[in-house]
Amino acid sequence: MATSVDALEQALNKLLLAGKALEAFERFYAEDIEIQDNDSPPVVGKQANRAREQAFFNAIDKLHRVELLGWAVNGDRSYSEWIYEFTLRGGGRVRMCEVSARRWRDGKVAHERYYYKPG
Repeated sequence: MATSVDALEQALNKLLLAGKALEAFERFYAEDIEIQDNDSPPVVGKQANRAREQAFFNAIDKLHRVELLGWAVNGDRSYSEWIYEFTLRGGGRVRMCEVSARRWRDGKVAHERYYYKPG
């Protein structure tokens, strides 16, 4: 029996809340994953997105807050609303409000788009 998208979304979010984003990426993302920020062109493939994620986390000096405000599921799509606060290496503190929109296929995230205010 296949795991429901709701159960997958909750398991993924649990890892993110525990500060295990890279572990979540390895476990839940498809090899042909497409990830995009807002309306920018997507980054395609697990290897390219792994490098992108690692670069992002390497730029963070200290993580202050990861809060999941809520999530919803509709068919093969899930949506999570987040607040992140972190300090960048050599930079200032950042507060980021974001919605992650995911499309699931065969128990893996096949497409993810982040909606947030750049800057």
